[in-house]
Amino acid sequence: MNKPTFIYRDGMLADKEYVEWLSEVKARFRQSQIKASIRVNTSMLEFYWSIGRDLVALRAEERWGAGVVKQFSLDMRQAFPDATGFSHSNVKYMKQWYSFYFKHVIKSQRVVGQNDNELGEELSTSEKSQRLVGQLDMPESFGRVPWGQHIDIVSRCMSLDEALFYVNQVIDGGWSRPELNAHIDKGLFKAQGSAITNFGQTLPMPQGELAKEIFKDPYHFGFLSMQEKYDEHDLEEALVANVTQFLLELGKGFSYVGRQMELQMPGGQTFYPDLVFYFIPQHRYIIIELKAVKYVPEFAGKLNFYVTAADELLRGEGDNPSVGLIICKSTDRTVVEWSLKDINKPLGVATYQLEEVVNRTVAELELRKKQKEEKANSSVATDEFTEFNNHSEGKKEDEE
Repeated sequence: MNKPTFIYRDGMLADKEYVEWLSEVKARFRQSQIKASIRVNTSMLEFYWSIGRDLVALRAEERWGAGVVKQFSLDMRQAFPDATGFSHSNVKYMKQWYSFYFKHVIKSQRVVGQNDNELGEELSTSEKSQRLVGQLDMPESFGRVPWGQHIDIVSRCMSLDEALFYVNQVIDGGWSRPELNAHIDKGLFKAQGSAITNFGQTLPMPQGELAKEIFKDPYHFGFLSMQEKYDEHDLEEALVANVTQFLLELGKGFSYVGRQMELQMPGGQTFYPDLVFYFIPQHRYIIIELKAVKYVPEFAGKLNFYVTAADELLRGEGDNPSVGLIICKSTDRTVVEWSLKDINKPLGVATYQLEEVVNRTVAELELRKKQKEEKANSSVATDEFTEFNNHSEGKKEDEE
């Protein structure tokens, strides 16, 4: 090229094959970007893990004093002034991160006498002996979780199971840091799989256990803005209007099928199940009934009928048995368990929590309006009084 020039599209005919090829290349590039970012993140995390491991294995604070972490931070920042990650707080998090998993794994091995550690890795005898003196390798999956999320998980979780639950959720759901903390705030770990069900009696193993993990208790509908008095129809309308948020609350893998799907029977009767979803990971239909009242046994009979209908009319080849869920305002555990005991379809019952910050009542609105008007009137009166005084003073001076 002898001189500068602009590059223009040169009359190329972009046919279908070119568009498909371009789309494929774009997808490959995005994948390569993701893989590269994961490799970079993994290398950084492995380094952080090794620092935490050293501080624990060397019993650094016992050996060199309580200020060793601070001194190490200063020494590393002096040696590598352009590098990030060696702040005092970050080095403390490195130690906390490693210590959290090391302590829980060693404790579980000593108490339970397990051969496999709680991170799901099978260990040889030499590896176990190494770990007992402070040598624990970072699980490969940890490299797919950003450092900030790791910090929040070990800072806020009380058990190994809870921490690993959120690690897997971040990986599977691609949760950002605010999303992770929102789920921790709502207690997702304790809620997941805690709905009362009869899956153990109505589904074969391991389907029963897998299906139980679909549902949680309670569901948080804080994203809704409801009137002070609402019924099932109002709740259903609000959830459908906010179906994206509702799907996020249900969890990953739910696909919305329909609402109030008309079920017509040969004898002329018509029924309308509230909400129908398809749970993609387990290939099964989910029928959800919403109740804005406390659970009563009659609810189970109707849902049992709807789940039967889903199995007869919706379930296709390769689909697993449909399941039903009643989401209601409150429950009595014994009433729920007894009512589900002899039901032949897999059903569950959960509750919801609704932040009834509700549109202010008319009385509250009227009060605020009245206060505002009084304030405005007071301000006007003050202005008028000031103006009157000024006018009076001026008139008095003229008379004099």
